[in-house]
Amino acid sequence: MAAIFKSAWPYAKDALNLPVKSVDDALPFYQTFMGFTVVSRLDNPPRAVLSRDEIQIGLSENGGDPMQEGCFFEVDDVEEAFAELKSRGLPKDEAGFRIDKHGETMWKVFFVVAPDGLCYCLGQRQKI
Repeated sequence: MAAIFKSAWPYAKDALNLPVKSVDDALPFYQTFMGFTVVSRLDNPPRAVLSRDEIQIGLSENGGDPMQEGCFFEVDDVEEAFAELKSRGLPKDEAGFRIDKHGETMWKVFFVVAPDGLCYCLGQRQKI
């Protein structure tokens, strides 16, 4: 059973405007390994909106630095999320799970860095 991606919180301003050098080069990673589908494409500037479960993200050739951007994805089952991504061929042997606290909420998380440089943290709320 696949994990459900419940929400996306960008590290900076906008999850629908994440910077990449090339949308065409970036898309295969998101479709193949992360399970996203393309819901729209625009040409000027080149951008694509991707969807999975309850979230959408956008990749854009907007001149931004992908090494400084990404999103936190809340998932319903973080261990299942890693197992799914690994079964899709994600080249990562171990999840490196850890517990992080944000405000009063504890999260079990792992990180994925896309080839385009964007960093994603996938996490599941933990009961205290």
